[in-house]
Amino acid sequence: MRERFARFMAGRYGMDSLGRFTMGLTLIFIILNYFTRNRLIPLLAWAGIMLTYYRMFSRNVYKRSAENQKFLSRTAKLRRWFYTQKNTFVQRKTHHIYKCPSCKQKIRIPKGKGRIEIRCPKCSTKFIKNS
Repeated sequence: MRERFARFMAGRYGMDSLGRFTMGLTLIFIILNYFTRNRLIPLLAWAGIMLTYYRMFSRNVYKRSAENQKFLSRTAKLRRWFYTQKNTFVQRKTHHIYKCPSCKQKIRIPKGKGRIEIRCPKCSTKFIKNS
């Protein structure tokens, strides 16, 4: 069975970032449909499913790749912001992040070092903070 599916998918585009986004949006529409009885929401959900499967089973790899690159370039700032927030959240237990009082550069300081003097790597301003 697995080999048959692999042969079927040979030469087809498959799933990418835009496909995962449309599937997630479709899932949101399906869940939203349970809470509100709007006739437009199921149509949007079906359209999302059909678009996702059309892109996934498409043999025009070049066109699907270009669509995905366009999606990634338009969402780059938003994805970078989420990555930064996630990274800051992960580091909160081991590091403090301070801003330089003069140039507002973010500086990461390890926790547990006591009261230390911090020198900004950008403008060389010195200030004292607890770590």
